[in-house]
Amino acid sequence: MKLYRIGELARLSEISPRTIDYYTKMGLVEPEARSDTNYRLYSDETLKRLKRINMMKKDKYTLEEIKASLLLWTKVSHDEIVTDKLSSIQLHLQQLQKEVQEISPIIDRMKPSQMKKLNKVLTPHTVACLEALLLLLGKSPLS
Repeated sequence: MKLYRIGELARLSEISPRTIDYYTKMGLVEPEARSDTNYRLYSDETLKRLKRINMMKKDKYTLEEIKASLLLWTKVSHDEIVTDKLSSIQLHLQQLQKEVQEISPIIDRMKPSQMKKLNKVLTPHTVACLEALLLLLGKSPLS
């Protein structure tokens, strides 16, 4: 297992050492071990976690929301790969939800003939996903 000092981790993740230090103090990331000279050493999993944190920050999550989300997924599975996939799926679904909210008013104004054309263009899986997201948002389905 490859271990990185904070400077190496900062370079690879494109996050400043100071920010990584702050995330460590917050409990968002934690060192895997300490070197003989007491340097904190971080693993590849930490690098993946930092990338996930950056994605969530870009989606306008607060650090407290990110921490809660990561903690929740860690409780589901201690396997970092599973946790990474589950949180990635969650982020994608939330992004889709935002996009559906944006196009929902446009869909609401469509004429029946336009809706028929839309349904012909979309694949059945896409229609099912859109209908599910609209239902979650309390809107009527596309059909």
